[in-house]
Amino acid sequence: MPELSFHLWPDVGDPEAVEFLVAWLPPDNMLELFPNLRVVFSVGAGVDHFDLSAFPPQLQLVRMLDPGIAQGMVEYVTLGTLALHRDMPRFLQQQRQQQWQAQPWVPAQQRRVGVMGLGNLGRAVIAQLRSLGFQLNGWSRSAHQLQGVTCFAGWEQLPDFLQQTDLLICLLPLTAETRHILCARNFNHLPAGAALINAGRGGHLQEEDLLAALDSGQLGAAMLDVLQEEPPGYSHPFWQHPKIWLTPHIAGVTSHDSGCDVLLDNVRRFRQGLPMHGAVDLSRGY
Repeated sequence: MPELSFHLWPDVGDPEAVEFLVAWLPPDNMLELFPNLRVVFSVGAGVDHFDLSAFPPQLQLVRMLDPGIAQGMVEYVTLGTLALHRDMPRFLQQQRQQQWQAQPWVPAQQRRVGVMGLGNLGRAVIAQLRSLGFQLNGWSRSAHQLQGVTCFAGWEQLPDFLQQTDLLICLLPLTAETRHILCARNFNHLPAGAALINAGRGGHLQEEDLLAALDSGQLGAAMLDVLQEEPPGYSHPFWQHPKIWLTPHIAGVTSHDSGCDVLLDNVRRFRQGLPMHGAVDLSRGY
């Protein structure tokens, strides 16, 4: 897009000519710096790192819908689902203890996998897991209909969803409503020994409740790509917990090439007066 003037912070060129800002964390005084700013693009799939309560209502905020993020998330969640389904954490522990012992095998058709969040990432993950034969459930705030998936919607249906989930996958956006949704109250609705994959946001997880659920056996294992504090401190109990797999926020990563294509397509759509893909409803937080 050679007709688009591009500047890399802190070289901003003529501040009054800036219409679009691409950032992870934009400056607080955006409109003072750029009085003609029209759109802020997040480089991430979510916008929970923005203070939406203070976001200027006259600006549009757009989250990143890079297909590279979705592909990475599909790969990560599929890896985690298969590893937890086939009891790999236990086998790794047995290896460390020089223990050669088979464990009971459960066919995929008998394993109930529940996905929290049925947006772009959730649907991409479900499409892959469906091909592997798992029983699939989905939960979101609003109602959905997806082929091969038993869908639940709203807070009143959350307990029913959890009670029918052996392996819980969290891909929700982080909002005031979903913060700490992965907590003792909801863990107790899961079947005893259920597993958890959190690739949403660290704020979804009540970390103390996860430790208690793992230690009591209510949860059998957890795979975590996101934490409340990243990286965690050296004394954080997650580092050494035998039932936790920890990865450094790498499940879905924005690709420079495909992410740039998505961003420029939205710039063109904005200039043509068309709706932009990934436009955020500030009142809902996603």
